Amino acid sequence: MTIPPGLALAVGPLIGSLGLRALASTLRIRREEVAVAPLWAARAPVIYAVWHGRVFLLPYLYGHRGCAVLASRSRDGEIVSRLIERFGLDAVRGSSTRGGDEALRVLTRRLRGGREVVVVPDGPVGPREVLKPGVIALARLSGAPIVPMAVGASREWRLSSWDEFRIPKPFARCVMRFGEPIRVPAEADRAGREAARKEVEAALRGVTWQVDEEARG
Repeated sequence: MTIPPGLALAVGPLIGSLGLRALASTLRIRREEVAVAPLWAARAPVIYAVWHGRVFLLPYLYGHRGCAVLASRSRDGEIVSRLIERFGLDAVRGSSTRGGDEALRVLTRRLRGGREVVVVPDGPVGPREVLKPGVIALARLSGAPIVPMAVGASREWRLSSWDEFRIPKPFARCVMRFGEPIRVPAEADRAGREAARKEVEAALRGVTWQVDEEARG
């Protein structure tokens, strides 16, 4: 049965938020926040980078921080936007394929105003776990550091989507970890920006591997 688009927009975010809260309440979650704690203490602007397939638990865990989150302008992006807003997050619409320049300006203003933002650098359609340059441009323009982050689970479902979207199974052991902040100089040339892109990509892959090992160990 096909769900009418209007109905999906109306009830999807509500059902999704209730389901996420119910599932998360069964999980054993360990948070490793040492790397980002000094930035939080200083109330500094931060760019969080997380792979598309690892975002499931983040609204539940950190919605209270009120981050601005980049979401695509697709219908699915509208559903996601309404869902994360239920947890206190601020959706900014745009992606590398639609509205990217406008979204970059909005996120830069948020960061310059002292806000935190979340970017999914392999979205909206991949390739999976390949970092696109938008997050580097955002860091260079705003001066805010990029903090890689990841969630791993001891037991999980993996969807057959391009990002292998992961959902922890009930009562799984989960690990949430932040990596060390990475800064991109404002004067970075093309070679410097590509070097930064590779550095952030490697760091994000590294912290993702680490949480998987810790959760399953």
